[in-house]
Amino acid sequence: MPSALDPHGPAAAILAHDGVLVLALFVGVTAVLWLLVLWVALRKRGSLSEHAPIDVGGGMGWVLVGGLGVPAAVLAGVFIGMLTELHAIPMEAGHVHGTPAVKVIGHRWWWEVEYRAGGTSQYVTTANEVHVPTGTDVDIELATTDVIHSFWVPSLHGKVDLIPNQSTHIRIQATDPGTYRGQCAEFCGAEHANMLFWVVAEPPAEFAAWLDRQRQPGTVPEADEEQRGQEVFIRHACVTCHTIRGTLARATVGPDLTHIASRRSLAGAFPNDESWLRAWVSHAQSLKPGVLMPSLPEFEEGELQALTAYLRSLR
Repeated sequence: MPSALDPHGPAAAILAHDGVLVLALFVGVTAVLWLLVLWVALRKRGSLSEHAPIDVGGGMGWVLVGGLGVPAAVLAGVFIGMLTELHAIPMEAGHVHGTPAVKVIGHRWWWEVEYRAGGTSQYVTTANEVHVPTGTDVDIELATTDVIHSFWVPSLHGKVDLIPNQSTHIRIQATDPGTYRGQCAEFCGAEHANMLFWVVAEPPAEFAAWLDRQRQPGTVPEADEEQRGQEVFIRHACVTCHTIRGTLARATVGPDLTHIASRRSLAGAFPNDESWLRAWVSHAQSLKPGVLMPSLPEFEEGELQALTAYLRSLR
């Protein structure tokens, strides 16, 4: 599970520091309160049934100081301190020299990721994975096609909302190679809990090699079963929703599948292996109810196996 207290980027480190500070204050205040409760219980033991008026013997000054003054001072100090630190977190838009331009678009319930480095002919679209080079600021434009979503990678940055008809931005940096889980942090419907994604941080050379591979068209099937699978893909409903570059499939309703076999997950939430892929193609609605992907149980004998073999070849 991702943790905001396990930072792997400069922004996340600031947030983790603030989180530990607030936690320490909370523990300290809680300890003081319980000590006061214990003190009152011991001091007043045997007299709690007297029901005397609350203001008997005075003591209202303690209520004002302990119940209003001290909390106000602590909260004001935390607020001012947090503003100072949060101001250092990079959130603004802009293009950093040498950094690829990335746009992330939220859909119900998946993430479209577009790399816009170079000319339009070099644009690459993938899904549910954001690859970034380590040690580099990466500016990401955030947009949504439907409702409000929230882009959150606890190990790298805080939350930024995706607002309909408005672009927002986030600047992330991963200091260490690794795969960091992200998720939508704004309730967006039935499958909100399964609206997951991954940030894959790689050394710059490995990232450049990955991006070059992603720019290539889909693998030309060689085995007979894979060729039949491509025919099944083109003949069935798949072609009306998805793109596989280098084929007749050019629809943009669902994720681009040109290199689907190279991705870590299916639909952001399930392992990308043969059994899960077959289940997703034939019974998507039972795995992620409400998504636009329909269940497709009408395949003839051997067609589902051939289609799965073809999709598994798209690396």
